[in-house]
Amino acid sequence: MATNETTIWEGRPSQWTNAGWFAACILVLPIPVALWKFLTVRCTQWTVTNQRLRMSTGVLNKKFDDLELYRVKDITVEQPFIQRLVGLGTIKLITSDATTPELRLSAIPEPRAVQDTLRAEVERARRERGVRELDVHDEDPSHRL
Repeated sequence: MATNETTIWEGRPSQWTNAGWFAACILVLPIPVALWKFLTVRCTQWTVTNQRLRMSTGVLNKKFDDLELYRVKDITVEQPFIQRLVGLGTIKLITSDATTPELRLSAIPEPRAVQDTLRAEVERARRERGVRELDVHDEDPSHRL
């Protein structure tokens, strides 16, 4: 098992996620709301290493969470129309992690490339740990104990 952890990708959400808030601040809301939204996005950081996805969120209070890559079960890219226009997308991860069963990396540049990188690293981490996925489906409810 590898003990050297190396960074594969780092990113944070784009400020495009706040476009509506910024426009509202120009028209209706006070500037501090826009500043808070800016800081919330600016203080979100994701780092993919060869072993885990590290997340850091929070402006005043920080939260740090790690997701082991071998726990990722599915990776989907969503590109709403506005994000697609500016080359962004959201990556949705379905995991077997108890505290983070679903994770969204919102409004990141080149989402398909990041998806491919994540998929390759997840597969490598699973091979390295000897992890195999097993889904058990019981279609007949009468077989339940």
